[in-house]
Amino acid sequence: MLVSCWSAKGGSGTTTVVAALGRILAARNDDGALLVDLGGDLPAALGAPEPPGPGLAEWLAAGAAVPADALGRLEERVSSDVRILPRGRGPLGRPDRAEVLAEVLAGDVRPVVVDVGTVRADGTGGEPAEVARLLAGVATVSLLVTRACFLSVRRALALPLRPSGVVVLVEEGRSLGVREIEDLLGVPVVAEVEVEAAVARAVDAGMLGVRVPRKLERALRHAA
Repeated sequence: MLVSCWSAKGGSGTTTVVAALGRILAARNDDGALLVDLGGDLPAALGAPEPPGPGLAEWLAAGAAVPADALGRLEERVSSDVRILPRGRGPLGRPDRAEVLAEVLAGDVRPVVVDVGTVRADGTGGEPAEVARLLAGVATVSLLVTRACFLSVRRALALPLRPSGVVVLVEEGRSLGVREIEDLLGVPVVAEVEVEAAVARAVDAGMLGVRVPRKLERALRHAA
């Protein structure tokens, strides 16, 4: 299963959702789970050291000269059941190579969760934006992570890409409710994640690689 998590606006909590969802899926699968980092923030959220070697950026840039099975040699261990495919350094180019990446990830025996980051409208952002759109669009489960904010939802509506489900960050004082978000986007809300201090502390301390806060786990357990 290939799960992509993405947002239409920065600061929506995509990396936190990916880290938590990865741990949840790893606990269900004997082979663990693989997390794929397009944004570069996953190691810090998981409390893992910054990967010193090459990653996705280098693999994409190398083209067909590097075989698909070389991806496995780029993985870094986070825990006994979670591994991460790091971003690497440099731009995420070569959308044609990203199609190969998507095929390899979809064929993995483990559940794979991709931190796509922010997806931009067509024609903006160059090749890195194309890579993000591709990985968000071809996933078995494509999850838009958004705050219950009209600006964020409006940006998502402007994209030609439609998710299979929505993860909503719930905050006090927001005017949009779950029903309104579902009506606007035409897709179901599969998880409501309450914005709370316990989750923020776990992220800041890099503890998501060890333990998912109970409320966050309950909110995401049926998201994918």
